[in-house]
Amino acid sequence: MREIDVSEVSKAVSELFLEANYRIGPDVMDRLYAAREAEPSPLGRKVLGQIIENNEIGAAESLCVCQDTGISVVFLTVGQEVHFTGGSLEEAVNAGVRKAYTEGYLRKSIVAEPLFDRKNTGDNTPCVQHARIVPGDKVHLMAIAKGFGSENMSRLAMLTPAEGVEGVKRFVLLTVELAGPNPCPPLVVGVGVGGSFELAALMAKRATSLPLTRSHKDPRYAKLEKELEEGINRLGIGPAGYGGLTTALKVHIVSAPTHIAGLPVAVNICCHVARHAERTL
Repeated sequence: MREIDVSEVSKAVSELFLEANYRIGPDVMDRLYAAREAEPSPLGRKVLGQIIENNEIGAAESLCVCQDTGISVVFLTVGQEVHFTGGSLEEAVNAGVRKAYTEGYLRKSIVAEPLFDRKNTGDNTPCVQHARIVPGDKVHLMAIAKGFGSENMSRLAMLTPAEGVEGVKRFVLLTVELAGPNPCPPLVVGVGVGGSFELAALMAKRATSLPLTRSHKDPRYAKLEKELEEGINRLGIGPAGYGGLTTALKVHIVSAPTHIAGLPVAVNICCHVARHAERTL
């Protein structure tokens, strides 16, 4: 049994949210550079150049690359041989978020009650937490700062099995088309296929944090990822919605077993910033 004080988790969470908001991953930057070279639209190339410059300044000067520093989402993968000491793990994660958003001067965007009062909590907590227990004695943390310009454009459908691959394609493409310029393209598109109503959405969210160099290990899904990416880029929405061939930098699919009667599909749209950072304790 390995003991981990929850203060270690809190410290790591705080550092990860600062990292996620200040620095864009090299895989994303590589895609943006390549997209600028390939984009046929002069206005599209200009927008991509501005995005690249903004991201480079953020990394160099530790500045937020976007004013919407997101709802805080933490995925915890916890080894079953870990014993947490020093207090509540859930409270420690929230304490880490609180420290990052208050002391790091990130925008606080969370309201305590969603429908009536909508009063800001003032520290971006409570965050959204998802925990999974696995073999081992390590703890893996994935911090995602999800802006709502793109989150609001996400959708979920309970398709029938008869709709199959073509049904999935139609739903994903329609979701991006309806989103238009609102989620600040170019996009990273996460698609969850299978599972249940809630699992499909969870997989889609997790998919937005995968490296852009990654493709699905099943060649059939990898082919579908590529087809969806090409289909999205043919929509002509382009960078910032000004037209062009760069609407999606990558489409990621995460799949899971499902019921014989269903085909759940969720699409979590993410702007090119795709703010996330991870660490193993």
